[in-house]
Amino acid sequence: MDSKPARYFDYAATAPLNPGALKAMLPYLENGYGNPSGMYAQSRNAKKAVETARRQVADAINAKPEEIFFTGGGTESDNWAVKGAAYANGGGHIITCATEHHALLRACEYLAGHGFDVTFLPVDGDGLLDPDDVKNAIRPDTFLISVMLANNETGAVQPAREIGKIAKERGVLFHTDAVAAAGHIKTDVGELNADMLSVSAHKLYGPKGAGALYIKNGVKIDPLLHGGSQEKNRRAGTENVAGIAGFGKAAELALAEMEAEGGRETALRDKIINDVLNLIPDSRLNGPVKNRLPGNASFSFKFIEGASAAELLDIKNICVSSGSACSAGSDAPSHVLTAMGLPVELARGSLRVTLGRYNTEAEADVFLRELPLIIKKLRDMSPLI
Repeated sequence: MDSKPARYFDYAATAPLNPGALKAMLPYLENGYGNPSGMYAQSRNAKKAVETARRQVADAINAKPEEIFFTGGGTESDNWAVKGAAYANGGGHIITCATEHHALLRACEYLAGHGFDVTFLPVDGDGLLDPDDVKNAIRPDTFLISVMLANNETGAVQPAREIGKIAKERGVLFHTDAVAAAGHIKTDVGELNADMLSVSAHKLYGPKGAGALYIKNGVKIDPLLHGGSQEKNRRAGTENVAGIAGFGKAAELALAEMEAEGGRETALRDKIINDVLNLIPDSRLNGPVKNRLPGNASFSFKFIEGASAAELLDIKNICVSSGSACSAGSDAPSHVLTAMGLPVELARGSLRVTLGRYNTEAEADVFLRELPLIIKKLRDMSPLI
């Protein structure tokens, strides 16, 4: 196996820690270990770090600091948004989309088994939801619409702004999972008409185990966790001070670099897309050509298993995913791709290539040299041909 550092093309699974974020964390991993709820200087310093990060995260999505509530990550934020709104409402109807992240889908499935009615709307062949379908699905008892801003597998950017406008006009709460989008494309809670929005630190070069839920002032949702009075009595538990400090700095840096980095990643992404489709017969791009995240290129290849291709690329020290990292180890084909209408055998032949701030054109050239050889090797052995 190549002893050189891995050529990493799986930023949608997790991103490396920004050195600036690490620097912001270190004081609270070493001597600044005070509990933010304490009364002494060390605790006040920890509390100050949390409030600084709250402002930094708020600035990244154009929110007010008091509307940011720290969580343990995107999964908790999604669960809190839908369950908290459901418990506060006491019953009724939820609208969501068939291609949402499992954190959202399974929370909705849980609620569907506990007295709530959930509509899972279909998508088109590019994975995009039609806002008119949302409008037509609203009922008198609909209290929540939850549609992600951008898909973590295909990079498809949903018409969330239009959906948020529909929700506002109809007096329905709108939540969007922006975990894959925040720090990579413009994410403005006002423009989105969002009442709640989920963010995760490790998808924008912050640490794992830190996230946030934006809750618009005046929106009432029940707590998911009960205990202490942290986060204005809305999210109990001692704050992850180091993680929150790193999250805040990572959000600040991602916002500052977003336009330039997004342009660079888009150019590299388009090179990879064009070359893969030209070099490899029976290949297809999953998701829209436009309206996709800058660093996302999702492919399906006939007559192979994507997991096998990912394993052979790993031997070449190239890291890609055969789907969502949260689905790793599952034998089931991607629910996102099957919802888009791909046959099961083609959905199983998928690879997700996601780029980030450390990828270079030279790395892409290595990937583009190795991938056609690996696909040919697998097809030569395939009983499907």
